[in-house]
Amino acid sequence: MLIGGNAKFLKDACPEDATSPGSSPWKGQLELSFRRRNRETCISHSYARAPLAMQSPFYPEGREVCHCIVLNPPGGIAGDDILEIDLNLDAGAKVLMTTPSSGKLYRTKGVESRQTIHIHIGEGASLEWLPQGTIVFDGALASQEMKVLLEPGATFMFWDMTRFGRTHRGERFQRGIWRSSTEVWQGEVPLWVDRQKLEGGTRLLDSPYGLSGQSVIGQMVLLGQEVSPSLIDQVRSTWNPEENQGEAGVTRLQSGLLCRYRGSSTIEAHRWFTVVWALLRPVFLEREICPPRIWNT
Repeated sequence: MLIGGNAKFLKDACPEDATSPGSSPWKGQLELSFRRRNRETCISHSYARAPLAMQSPFYPEGREVCHCIVLNPPGGIAGDDILEIDLNLDAGAKVLMTTPSSGKLYRTKGVESRQTIHIHIGEGASLEWLPQGTIVFDGALASQEMKVLLEPGATFMFWDMTRFGRTHRGERFQRGIWRSSTEVWQGEVPLWVDRQKLEGGTRLLDSPYGLSGQSVIGQMVLLGQEVSPSLIDQVRSTWNPEENQGEAGVTRLQSGLLCRYRGSSTIEAHRWFTVVWALLRPVFLEREICPPRIWNT
């Protein structure tokens, strides 16, 4: 998952090689805290250092759920860039966060870029972290890390879609390294630990244990709540292999569920995840889905 933004605002003129001898790396930082007061979720603390920023919060489904759009105006990160995001939700707060577009991991000259996200979700609070995906350029060297701590009764819903290579240009991920690490804990108990690594040009691009010749992988998780076997069956039934080109799987976790996608279409993955979201949200958050307007632009 990478924070997207306006790709026209680049520190280097040419995104084909976003690390040049005269360029200065970004050291972006974003801190946001949310609290619940009088049935309303509001921001109690905010701090941003360029290039990270946030649009003013909005409330399309009432004051109880705060919607936020996180911005990275350069559109992505390049070698030696560091983006750090810290989110804290007090007890009972309800937040939905997304991004305006897919983020990019640009080609570099041998220096790794890093993004770290630390999230604390208080007792009875919920965070829906639904970014619009990431595009990994050929030649990118990037590490993405997310660690989430859930208090009792907290709910975390997250999805991400990653495309390797700008396939509309015929590009494959032939050089570079992409790393991803996600940990979700409740107290001392790990609810979900997921670590992935893909080296460009290796057998994993075509192996059935890797991309299997596809260019897009995606995952969606709900954590912090018990999911019944019957609901798992309902989620599985939302994927129709006769109508879709990719592959999908659903796994019941000890306190949640995991959906995985492998295929060639970010749109297909996003469409399926949205259907699953529409099934899960009324059960665990007691409200219908409210897709952010920016997804339609």
